[in-house]
Amino acid sequence: MLCFPVPDMATIQYDALFSLCKASSTFRSLPRATAPFRLRAFSTAVHDKPSVCTADELHYVSLSNSDWRLALWRYHPSPQVPPRNHPLLLLSGVGTNAIGYDLSPGSSFARYMSGQGFETWILEVRGAGLSLRDSNSKDIEQSAHAMSEKMEDVSERATNGSVSSKKELNNISCAVSEPDISASKGVESDNVTVKGDLTRLATVWDESKLVARLTETFMRLSERVSGFLSESQTKVMYAKFLDQISKLLVDSPLYEQFNEIRGRLSTLFETRQNSGITSQITDLSQKLVNIIEEGQLSVSPPLFDLQARFTSTIEDFQKQLDLIVKYDWDFDHYLEEDVPAAIEYIMKQSNPKDGKLLAIGHSMGGILLYSMLSRFGKFPAFGFEGKEPRLAAVVTLASSLDYTSSKSTLKLLLPLADPAQALNVPVVPLGAMLSAAYPLSSQPPYALSWLNTLISAEDMMDPDLLKRLVLNNFCTIPAKLILQLTTAFRERGLCNRNGTFFYKDHLHKTNIPILAIAGDQDLICPPEAVEETVKLIPEHLVTYKVFGEPGGPHYAHYDLVGGRLAVEQVYPCIIEFLSRHDK
Repeated sequence: MLCFPVPDMATIQYDALFSLCKASSTFRSLPRATAPFRLRAFSTAVHDKPSVCTADELHYVSLSNSDWRLALWRYHPSPQVPPRNHPLLLLSGVGTNAIGYDLSPGSSFARYMSGQGFETWILEVRGAGLSLRDSNSKDIEQSAHAMSEKMEDVSERATNGSVSSKKELNNISCAVSEPDISASKGVESDNVTVKGDLTRLATVWDESKLVARLTETFMRLSERVSGFLSESQTKVMYAKFLDQISKLLVDSPLYEQFNEIRGRLSTLFETRQNSGITSQITDLSQKLVNIIEEGQLSVSPPLFDLQARFTSTIEDFQKQLDLIVKYDWDFDHYLEEDVPAAIEYIMKQSNPKDGKLLAIGHSMGGILLYSMLSRFGKFPAFGFEGKEPRLAAVVTLASSLDYTSSKSTLKLLLPLADPAQALNVPVVPLGAMLSAAYPLSSQPPYALSWLNTLISAEDMMDPDLLKRLVLNNFCTIPAKLILQLTTAFRERGLCNRNGTFFYKDHLHKTNIPILAIAGDQDLICPPEAVEETVKLIPEHLVTYKVFGEPGGPHYAHYDLVGGRLAVEQVYPCIIEFLSRHDK
């Protein structure tokens, strides 16, 4: 049922149940994150709950310049305590969903906050949790249920050990399995190969179809993949594709002919596009197909399975281009579109008197909040005018804008800072990797037990909750997102996608109170990294706290949210701070 008086959302009301999810999507062209967002004017109410969500309500917010619907988990404030003046927004870390804030009834950060009187909301940004893509208002219920079932199945298979082998873990680097949501087809699951097996046999050599597919591939590159790649990135992808083809012909009599065609294609790519480029590329594609056919049939000795390997090369490369477009978002998309849309929606729902809310961000969620504060003000040199962030106070958990001085394990991601490598590995299937690795980290011979220390310090998290967190909380991460986040390891810290605006340079302008919290054994965001950002904030506005003692207990990255002592030590500290600024 469509209702036009209420701004863009879908509401799913339900009882408390269990959890997880990873959002994906069908292939679509996404615009750049330059147009301002606005909420659409329609509403859908779904009364049948998805089993993964444990909040009181589930809302959806759409963006005008994107086909994503962002999920918002809502927790009603307890009627047994005095009501608060401001709603509370929780933001999660990179590649994670709402589950981390609501692991179980007895260990739920979100439930604790609502129990203290705060109307609490958790945002799942695009690509995370129950956020959906390409679903209209009539299909939200079906899509949400399908997403829930898909992720519960992944968790169950991991628990039963069917993805526990080292072979499965190694295969993750070659494939990404994602649920595809569409309005017309419901949910489909496919295995998207990033690096294919070039020895597969082709069943049919359809020359006309192959010419069409090859032409399409070259045209997509010549058009910079519908605007998703820069000119330099396009050249990298183009060279990579032709290198793959050249390997099929190396040391053969046809290699020289191929190089001639390659040179002509390069000339086309270097010149301006014109009305005749399609016919020229089609002609060169036909010649290239003819070379492959000649190599298969007449070269002595024949090039074994050349046609099959050529077809496979095209298919795999097209899939990689699809992944680049499918996962085409970065940190600035979250900052400029997702979070502002969520805040706007929460304001309309909660209607605080001063038009502000309180916000808590864990890991990347805290980085988003710091960045929002940095953008407040007029910046004509950077092409935007920052708006008031509409925040009454902010809490960051294990977050920083600058990791250069720390020994953060996130430095392992620095190889992806090379744009060519980011194009070669367009996504990092973090959820699938951790699910596959979990049995190796939690069972003898504990080959990957070191992974657990990145998440939680020894004896700080109940084993069942740790298992739930690992199997249910993580999603697939676009390489473009990682590429931008790795700027936090460079001089001047995190910057925008264009490399022109450094967030830490402007954080001192903020006038909003901040509580910054660190864990003493956090290997992902060590205390020294948190301190790098804290020292930039005016002293009268910032409160800094490190949890953990020399003799224990200790706090790792997720212990601040879900550790067994967090409810006794961390949560009260946060409540005291928020209460002081809930005026």
